[in-house]
Amino acid sequence: MFVDSHCHLDKLDYQELHNGIEDVVAKAKAANVTELLSVGVTLDSFPNMLEMIEPFDNIYASCGVHPLDVESDFALDRLHEYASHPRVVAIGETGLDYHYQPETADLQKLRFEQHVELAVNLNKPLIIHTRNARQDTLDILRNGGADKCGGVIHCFTEDLAFAQAAMELGFYISISGIVTFRQATELKDVVKALPIDRLLIETDSPYLAPVPHRGKQNQPAYVVEVAAYIAQLKEIALGELAEKTTRNFRELFLR
Repeated sequence: MFVDSHCHLDKLDYQELHNGIEDVVAKAKAANVTELLSVGVTLDSFPNMLEMIEPFDNIYASCGVHPLDVESDFALDRLHEYASHPRVVAIGETGLDYHYQPETADLQKLRFEQHVELAVNLNKPLIIHTRNARQDTLDILRNGGADKCGGVIHCFTEDLAFAQAAMELGFYISISGIVTFRQATELKDVVKALPIDRLLIETDSPYLAPVPHRGKQNQPAYVVEVAAYIAQLKEIALGELAEKTTRNFRELFLR
């Protein structure tokens, strides 16, 4: 069985592609994807997302403010309240993105630091987004004591040195459908070098659908395609990859 360790279930197309979240979960189950982590990106959207997943024992939640949403409504006490909910197993998505919004770098760093402090205090792992901000990301994690709570670098597209530095802090590395893209040659080499006991798989639905679904909206069922590609790269059986990434997910988020 497989786990989609990072998806945005509240952002899928329920008008034309899926007949409600029940349909998405059923499609995932049919593909042997048995557990999902639905990731929050703003405080305003979190209550609706939590209500959506409430009936499903196999769907977990995270709470945080995405670096590209740092100008959205924010209150630290509200973040703490939501993050303390028992269904919330992680803090984030948080981090830094200097590629799309370098002009908000200072606010991004402040919000990131606040998320790290909260994660350490609650002893819940962090879900990290980073783009064009390698050193600042590592510095904030180190200075904030993120090694105490651990976490994951999600949708990984950085180099092996960054992966090794993150793993030294106790972080996992999560691979999305990007690894199946023809031009992702460096990422393929990184995946080959990653230790399997630090590896997670994800869809980042509704974004980044893997080949052969590229260009379509992504969904949790497609995480199997990501897993199959990684297993081929690492020259291991798909069943072994499924077993070990599922175990990694549970050790990180369900501890």
